[in-house]
Amino acid sequence: MSQLVGIVQRLKSLQEGGEQGEVQQRLFELNGKMLCQVKYFPNKDTFELEVYDKDGKGSKYPFDDIDMTAIEIFELLQEAKQQEQA
Repeated sequence: MSQLVGIVQRLKSLQEGGEQGEVQQRLFELNGKMLCQVKYFPNKDTFELEVYDKDGKGSKYPFDDIDMTAIEIFELLQEAKQQEQA
């Protein structure tokens, strides 16, 4: 299973868990380093991606499409892997 499929599955589980109206969230990390956090807001059917920099400060980005959210997370993970290998 590719990493992108796994990300989409995690995001879908956020949507399913949000059916009770509660905001759901998941963390994405690489080798113990937190890269981002995703929140799903069921009342708006939107995702909020908070990307952490090397100092742990976050920048938030809204998405209304699960695929675009997954691609952004995938790219963050790939970038972090490349930085570790350098």
